[in-house]
Amino acid sequence: MEFDFAEEQPKFLMLMYGLIAFVAVVGGLLLLLDVVPAWFARRREAQLIAASASGAPLPRRRKQREGLFALFFLLPTLLLLTVGLVVPAIRTTLLSFMDDGSNNWVGLRNYGWMFSEGSIVRVLINTLIWVILVPLVATSFGLIYAVLVDKARLEAIAKSLIFLPMAISFVGATIIWKFVYAYRGDGQEQIGLLNQFVVSLGGEPKQWLLESPLNTFLLIVIMIWIQAGFAMVVLSAAIKAIPADIVEAARLDGVSPWQMFWQITMPSIRPALIVVVVTLSIATLKVFDIVRTATNGNYDTSVIANEMYNQAFRYGKNGQGSALAVFLFVLVIPIVIYQIRNLRQQREG
Repeated sequence: MEFDFAEEQPKFLMLMYGLIAFVAVVGGLLLLLDVVPAWFARRREAQLIAASASGAPLPRRRKQREGLFALFFLLPTLLLLTVGLVVPAIRTTLLSFMDDGSNNWVGLRNYGWMFSEGSIVRVLINTLIWVILVPLVATSFGLIYAVLVDKARLEAIAKSLIFLPMAISFVGATIIWKFVYAYRGDGQEQIGLLNQFVVSLGGEPKQWLLESPLNTFLLIVIMIWIQAGFAMVVLSAAIKAIPADIVEAARLDGVSPWQMFWQITMPSIRPALIVVVVTLSIATLKVFDIVRTATNGNYDTSVIANEMYNQAFRYGKNGQGSALAVFLFVLVIPIVIYQIRNLRQQREG
């Protein structure tokens, strides 16, 4: 297959225009953030020098001017949030009430399709399974790692090895695990670790990623393997932050290690546990890379983010894809609100 530059030229021009626009906008904002504060600082310095030389009282900052100055610094962030988040969110919401071609209003038909179509209901169930299992299991493993590794020999090395999967992209991690689940026909040497283990026990090799619903749980294992390191780091830091006098007093009272864990460690690290579970829940709701790379959403493994992409970009059904996107956004909102309220309670407490 030969590459025709003339045929692809419009795409390259579009890419070039996008890069130029990006450089212009970001460069302009950085220039403003560098030049304008420096100008105000020089002006303020000149006023202070003049007042000091004349013996006059130092000029006071006006609250109104300070407010304008703060607003100036917030403008780039507000602009980027508006363009990159608010406008797309409003547009996606409007598209969810329109037909596939985004020409006619169809009301709640796309949302009705979401809960009546069998394949989409399967997608919603898969997403629910992901959201229940990944945060709980990954947090549990992270907590076990944090407790066992804490103050152990070679603690730094052990933590580095456990955290290492976090340094791998979701796509890279999925490719690694696809080799673990790899299948070869009967009579051939198995290159997949899981099938080789099964064969060594006298069993028959299987195409693990094709068997539903087992394949969904095998994909969840990948996410847990990646995120357990994150949970371990956060919870280990929380455990180390427990005051030493509390631990020492508990030991003097003769508590067992099991009582120490449930009566001292768990209550002390509760805020960190909530942060980990909430963070993993949001990340799991948005999971896309693992499913896309492993099965492309086939064999009853698709989740909301993957199906949203398929409906909107593969099948050209903008209304249905937008409805899935809005539904995903609605699922994330309560988790975010809970996290904000929890953080406020911690600050007030």
